[in-house]
Amino acid sequence: MSAEINNHIPKRHFLKQSFYDLNHSDLETVLNQNDLNRSAAAILFNWHYKKKEEAQCHEKIAKGSLAFFQNNFDFSLPAIETVHESEDRTVKFLFKLKDNHTIETVLIPFHNKYSICLSSQVGCAMNCSFCSTGTQGLTRNLATSEIVGQFLQAWRWLAKNRPGEERILNIVFMGQGEPLHNFDAVKKVCEIFLSKHGTSIGVQKITISTAGYIPGLQRWSREIPGVNLALSLHSAFAEKRNQLMPINMKYPLAAVLAHIDQIPLHKKQFVTYEYILIKDFNDSAADAQKLGTVLAGKSAYINLIPFNSFPGSQYKRPDVDKVEKFKEILDTFKIPTLIRIAKGDDVSAACGQLNSKN
Repeated sequence: MSAEINNHIPKRHFLKQSFYDLNHSDLETVLNQNDLNRSAAAILFNWHYKKKEEAQCHEKIAKGSLAFFQNNFDFSLPAIETVHESEDRTVKFLFKLKDNHTIETVLIPFHNKYSICLSSQVGCAMNCSFCSTGTQGLTRNLATSEIVGQFLQAWRWLAKNRPGEERILNIVFMGQGEPLHNFDAVKKVCEIFLSKHGTSIGVQKITISTAGYIPGLQRWSREIPGVNLALSLHSAFAEKRNQLMPINMKYPLAAVLAHIDQIPLHKKQFVTYEYILIKDFNDSAADAQKLGTVLAGKSAYINLIPFNSFPGSQYKRPDVDKVEKFKEILDTFKIPTLIRIAKGDDVSAACGQLNSKN
């Protein structure tokens, strides 16, 4: 099902359109085209996104509008197939989609709150050698409803299984897939999350990761300003980055950074650069010096991620001392750097481990 709105009146002999594929403006347009009261859009958004109710809303909606929604819209969400809970309380979900494809989503606990790591595609076309998802290949893009549905279903799982903890305050598009390769659906998801009628997530609580897909970066400033950007960098040397990330051969790092430099940043806003540290590959002093030189002077924040293993991988995690020495070198460049602690690796939910075909 397409992530884009169908501006024609849905016919009963066609599949119903998902309510969750529409942002608030889309829904108002549909109501207006069908001579229905546009105020029902805000009521439905409040019901399904703010209150996160699963059953269809019957409150304060005219009978004609209610009948229209029942006849033309689908309010179902991706089904939770399996749940794996880590010892550190990370939760990994396997969602089954209507075409029987599956995707994985992760809830990451921090300070009595959660971040949610959303998938944007079934598989991924980027074929990064350090990432289990890359071995899966790309099957298809997710629809807006399938991305939004991950958030809503995870929230409902928390409400049922960890009552009082249903606080998902950060949203990161760092699950399966290249988010900017599915730009239109990801953009619409952000509009729903940011809407005062929707979940009302703060703009700086949403982060979209990219491997450096320039066509998406070219649209970024015009279409999703204010949302945080994270670049999967992983090596500042072209030969090494080519080996880790084949996309670098089509969109070289220098060109990617030039596009990122053109993105307007708000006060106290940084671009996050993700760097997976791989033993005896990109963890040397020379690698750290090169990275610091490339990012010096930018509004940059670096996440160092010791490699998380997965079946069939050729790479290994470096020793703790090597990771700390790498950070010490970056500190000399005055770039804020954090060593990310792996969460959920005992259930294959850590960075780079997601693979819904395993």
